[in-house]
Amino acid sequence: MSKSETTIAVLKFGGEVVADTARLVAVLREVSDLVASGWRFVLCHGGNPQANALTQSLGLRRTQVGGRRLTDAATLDVMKRVLAGECNVDVVAAAMGQGLSAVGVSGVSAGLVTARRRPPVVMAGCGPDPIDFGLVGDIEKIEHGLLETLLGAGYTPVVNTLGIDAAPGDDGVCPVYNINADTVASAIAAALGADHLFLMTGVPGVLRDKDDPSTRIPTLTATEARGAIADGVIVDGMIPKIEGALANLSRGVGAVHILGAE
Repeated sequence: MSKSETTIAVLKFGGEVVADTARLVAVLREVSDLVASGWRFVLCHGGNPQANALTQSLGLRRTQVGGRRLTDAATLDVMKRVLAGECNVDVVAAAMGQGLSAVGVSGVSAGLVTARRRPPVVMAGCGPDPIDFGLVGDIEKIEHGLLETLLGAGYTPVVNTLGIDAAPGDDGVCPVYNINADTVASAIAAALGADHLFLMTGVPGVLRDKDDPSTRIPTLTATEARGAIADGVIVDGMIPKIEGALANLSRGVGAVHILGAE
């Protein structure tokens, strides 16, 4: 696969899209059209609503701090079942239905997403004490050769966002970690030098008025984005998304798109 001749894109969507068959199929139909025109996609999916439902059905307690899930051993088992099982299979099946040669890939496979357990950290707005997120990983490396091999052969990788420690534990098994899907998709896009990173959110994009979907801002340069944050145009939860997009641009991603799934 010659990077100069191929448009490489990474698309991330959450479990709410996976759960809505009509939305999922509509998204993958557009991906299929682009692949037919010469693009190559890596798809990354989350599974938060599915994990919440399974947690409840098993009678387990769900604990979040600062909007992030704390992952104990039982919760990690839930995430394995949801991400590597239900959601990944559903996305691959829907992608196949739209003509894509989709291949389910775990972030654990061949050390694709290599990580270390996150140390306790102080979270803004969550008190002065460091918070231990449990079996949550911080990415150290993306072994992108596997993805490049699949893309070069015409396959569309569908990646779940589990990660693996390169060093085995005392039992001889490499630890597995839960990792945020946006974080994994961004790291993959940077590792591949992707031309486009698409991050689907619950809003239709970056809005000039956060309560008015008709005020979507079509494009922003890095300078304009920083100015919009400073001027109070971009507010609340969109600020970290924009800051993440700016970081991705600095890591070599060609363009970052924040969009809804409609």
